[in-house]
Amino acid sequence: MKQRSGSAQTRWEQHTQRPLFGLAAVFAVAYAVPIVRPDASAEVRWWCDAAEWGVWGAFALDYVIRLLLAERRWEFVRSRWLDLAAVVLPMIQPLRLLRLVATLLLVGQRARMASQIRLTTYVGGSVIGLLMFGSLAVLSVERDAPGGNINTLDDAVWWSFTTMTTVGYGDHAPTTGLGRVLAVGLMLSGIALLGVVTANIAAWFIARFEKDDAEERRQTAAITALAEEVRLLRAEVASLRASGAVPEQRR
Repeated sequence: MKQRSGSAQTRWEQHTQRPLFGLAAVFAVAYAVPIVRPDASAEVRWWCDAAEWGVWGAFALDYVIRLLLAERRWEFVRSRWLDLAAVVLPMIQPLRLLRLVATLLLVGQRARMASQIRLTTYVGGSVIGLLMFGSLAVLSVERDAPGGNINTLDDAVWWSFTTMTTVGYGDHAPTTGLGRVLAVGLMLSGIALLGVVTANIAAWFIARFEKDDAEERRQTAAITALAEEVRLLRAEVASLRASGAVPEQRR
């Protein structure tokens, strides 16, 4: 059941959307730096790790506050079970990859609730986010793997792009179990997003054709009404002439 528009939960969600999206950008930088710069100092790595945990903690706190503000808490938990899973996931096993997955889920769920974010923006952001984080994640897993062939960021981006679009040239492929799990997730996500994009484009064409058809029907109806009015005027003039009220014009 939806919360009423003036509820405390709704007001909280509206006021925290932008700060949380800003924190998501911080998470992206903190996650990318140690992977792009493997020679970064221990201090830089510590700060990046702390930033990742901090951003995840902010989204987890946001979930708890929204739960406390909800009018029907059990209904809130049932309708937002994915948020709860994302909050609990890193606690089970504090792997860096789990923090990435959990934060992406929380950001995605929060973006879906933002009324100012349209479907095209949401899908575009999801594609870019998956491409970027998929590339970073597979690079962190595969770079030092024996026999691995995804050794640079360029290789990782190319692999992510071909995987998401289900092209799969095969020139780059993960060799570790975790890398293959990432590949499966990226493939499924890419298929889902491409389906949404295709459906959105098809809906746009259908709406355009329906609009053109409606305009054509309106013009046809106007012409038909005008022709009927002319026919009635002619009949009226003929009737008046027959009664002698209107003399016939001489040629």
